[in-house]
Amino acid sequence: MTMTTALITSPGDLDELGAELAAAPAIGLDTEFMRERTYRAELCLLQTATPSRATCVDPLALEALAPLATALGTSGPVKILHAARQDLEVLWPTVGRVGPVFDTQVAAALAGFPAQVGYAELVRKLLDHELAKAHTRTDWSRRPLSREQLEYALDDVRFLAPLRDALLERLDKLGRTAWLAQDLRELASPESFIVDPDCAWQRLKGVQALDAGRQRLAKSLAAWRERRAIDRNRPRGWILDDAALKEIVASVPRDADALAAIAEVPEGVAQRSGAELLQLVREAEIPEPPPPLPRRERPDPAFTNAVKRLVELTRQAAGETGISAEIIAPRRELERLAAGDETVAVLQGWRRELVGDRLLEGLRANG
Repeated sequence: MTMTTALITSPGDLDELGAELAAAPAIGLDTEFMRERTYRAELCLLQTATPSRATCVDPLALEALAPLATALGTSGPVKILHAARQDLEVLWPTVGRVGPVFDTQVAAALAGFPAQVGYAELVRKLLDHELAKAHTRTDWSRRPLSREQLEYALDDVRFLAPLRDALLERLDKLGRTAWLAQDLRELASPESFIVDPDCAWQRLKGVQALDAGRQRLAKSLAAWRERRAIDRNRPRGWILDDAALKEIVASVPRDADALAAIAEVPEGVAQRSGAELLQLVREAEIPEPPPPLPRRERPDPAFTNAVKRLVELTRQAAGETGISAEIIAPRRELERLAAGDETVAVLQGWRRELVGDRLLEGLRANG
């Protein structure tokens, strides 16, 4: 596949690219970013592809990417990405909501490929082309980028349109294009990647099993950590890691000495943020002494059997369709269903038609 290539570093060239992309029938899209030392991912390179050329945009050399907003926005051409969620999250602060989106990984899963099939594997299997692997560990924030690095980055978008065509042909034969449309609508929603600090506690395991006071403390600590990470643009684990947060919840320190005595809490955190953390403990209104921590109870046999039955039925549907059971309904979702939560995705749309009603029948039969 041959296309003229360029590295966009000037506002004038970016304006020209924006107009070209807006007029394209579809846009192959990918990003390279760094986030090891920050809360928000740093966009280091943006790759685009149209039928005429593949191009790299250098966000580090440009003040803004506003000229691309029309083409990449929801009124522009379809954007083709692979494993799009992180790219959409990275692009949100700079160009806003990207759409409509075609995710080749999502489409491939519905066509019978493994749930997390990689881009290079799809290119090899569907287009019979082997991609280079030489720059998989590149630091994309360093400049200058070599020609080899740019060509490697451009390969990530050059084959997206042909992959889309091949996958749509397969899905059309299978009668699953409507299924794909449902899954892509959910993917393009910003709510799927924007974190509300007050909901950050949902990342923690075991909160629901705690007493009411410790639940309040866990939720407030998680929200405090998230807001601090956002304000300072640092990874949340640098503010307070999970082990330290959970130990504060478990031990309920009432003063600076008790907080400093928690081995998991770094000395610097206790010194700089101790007053705030202890205030959150007080606001949680946990009795003194605090209630005993919940014991690890043996799973309820009826619940265990219900989940097992739901897993079996999902695997049956996976065998019938060739779609990974993880795509139809991951185990954690089946556990929620067994616990009585009927808002789960497997009871919506094509999943309900495929297996959702069978799952409900299985629950009823299981008592």
